[in-house]
Amino acid sequence: MSLASNIIVALIGLLHIYFLVLEMFLWDKPAGLRVFGHSKEAAAASKVLAANQGLYNGFLAAGLFWGLSLGAAGTSVKIFFLLCVLIAGMYGALTASRKILFVQAVPAAVGLACVLLS
Repeated sequence: MSLASNIIVALIGLLHIYFLVLEMFLWDKPAGLRVFGHSKEAAAASKVLAANQGLYNGFLAAGLFWGLSLGAAGTSVKIFFLLCVLIAGMYGALTASRKILFVQAVPAAVGLACVLLS
């Protein structure tokens, strides 16, 4: 179970690197416009906010990878950052888009359950 939980944590970390790239670098590009469903004008107006949000997603990914790098000693670090991802996902689902629940919060909950059970 430990290997499976580490793979899930790594995938969640990679997912947040993807969010970082989308929000920091592709927000107002065709890929970002398509993913987030914004107009060019709306994306231009919110580009700085999106970049800030992307940076936070990068910190979440960094924390998850840090926890993985610590081996067995990183369990509490992984739990902390998975809880952060879960809470951010639930908040995003309530305030921005229900899709965030399935893209961010559910994977974090699965990862958290796996880490706690391993």
